[in-house]
Amino acid sequence: QVQLVESGPGLVKPSQTLSLTCTVSTVDITTAFHYWAWFRQVPGEERAFIGAISGNGGFTRYADSLKGRFTISRDNAKNTVLLQMNDLKPEDTAVYYCAASLYYTPVSTRYDYWGRGTQVTVSP
Repeated sequence: QVQLVESGPGLVKPSQTLSLTCTVSTVDITTAFHYWAWFRQVPGEERAFIGAISGNGGFTRYADSLKGRFTISRDNAKNTVLLQMNDLKPEDTAVYYCAASLYYTPVSTRYDYWGRGTQVTVSP
């Protein structure tokens, strides 16, 4: 069973940068699953794909609307997957989730494992 736990600051001001961490337990992120992804969700909407990174770090994909502002990376020594978000806007307010899948897909329902999510609020 793969365990994922998201963490990071919950409140930031517009235009600031925020980094979230997904700590992975019980498996090695470089070998166990092929893709590690971030999604976000606002009330009343489906989870939206942010981006994904491969187990070996050689592949990354982002939602077109977020490309250039959001970056996904890995810290293999800490077994974590990171999401850096720049120039944050109030519309980035959401619950952010990390997830794991055996293959690349932007479709949330095809991910096998999920964290519980962490709230990010962007407000003056």
